[in-house]
Amino acid sequence: MSKAKTPIAFGIDIGGSGIKGAPVDLTTGQLTAERVRIRTPQPSTPDAVADAVRDLVASFDIPRGTPVGVTFPAVIQHGVAKTAANVDSSWIGTDVDALLTERTGHDVFVVNDADAAGIAEMDFGAGQGRKGVVLVITLGTGVGSGMFVDGKLVPNAELGHLPLKGDSAEKYMASSVREREELSWKKWSKRLQKYFSLVEFLFSPDLIIVGGGISKEHEKFLPRLDLHTPIVPAGLRNEAGIVGAAALAQRATAPSGDASSTPAPKPDAKKAPATKKPASKTSSGGATASASTARTKTTSAAAGTSAKKSAPAKKAAPSTRAASTTTSASASTTTSPSATKSAPTTKSASAKKPASTSKPGSAKKPAAAAKKTASTTSKASKN
Repeated sequence: MSKAKTPIAFGIDIGGSGIKGAPVDLTTGQLTAERVRIRTPQPSTPDAVADAVRDLVASFDIPRGTPVGVTFPAVIQHGVAKTAANVDSSWIGTDVDALLTERTGHDVFVVNDADAAGIAEMDFGAGQGRKGVVLVITLGTGVGSGMFVDGKLVPNAELGHLPLKGDSAEKYMASSVREREELSWKKWSKRLQKYFSLVEFLFSPDLIIVGGGISKEHEKFLPRLDLHTPIVPAGLRNEAGIVGAAALAQRATAPSGDASSTPAPKPDAKKAPATKKPASKTSSGGATASASTARTKTTSAAAGTSAKKSAPAKKAAPSTRAASTTTSASASTTTSPSATKSAPTTKSASAKKPASTSKPGSAKKPAAAAKKTASTTSKASKN
């Protein structure tokens, strides 16, 4: 039985002052060869940095098809740099993916530098298995940040650019500022206290992980900080960017990550017939309703015909003309299709006609009887 091949990817970490890279064993998060570091060209234009990355990759024997991940100090959206922190501003709008792929001859996957470091810490370092909100803050030339909620990355969370002391926080408390201003650990820690207190207030994290090259000296400043949130040094130290870039490149190029190759779920395929059945029932119900309506109309028509046939018999019966007229009008109203459809018309006809025939007739009969009685009384008195 053949032994499973160890997944290997190549990680490159581009920073404002240096570019470093190495192959990574993705089962352990360990470098499989000593990392190589070269200085970031100054000015750090796209062409100059791309040439430096090409030279770094060429110093390793990287097999074709090996995923190559690259971190970059900027907001990265679909491989394009949207900002430029600590590198030349000409990077803004540059397709970093395409540029480095063309220059190195390898398929390159680019990611924000702090996001890559955060992925490494969550997969192999201090953040393993941690839930809730975890912040990975990298202290270097600038300040990078990676935010995770229940282990899921919230990309491009540029917390190094939070406003502090009238400017971006990184210009006040980055590791490079400590060196440039020759701050003591105590004075620098006071600046870190202000920054981390702000971050804690805004995000209420469950854990803060501090990375970057300075993290190897964490005992000189982390114990000086007073926070409610646990704050710990990164487990991978300054190699987190390389490891995270390699891990993300492997995920991006893995066949299982290709959504287009994922078959549609089987339950969805079974839903089509189910939607047709109710439709056929509705259709059947509609046919039943139509048949019922047809039978109703047929019954009404039969009733109307019966009424028409019985009408002459009523006219022939000995009765007053008014009664005959009323019967005839009622029969006519019953058999008329338009009267059947319009309820108000039927009520109007039945209300007016009996009133015009019955009441006048009944008023004349008492008057005639009164005249006859008066005439008889008069004759009797004369006699």
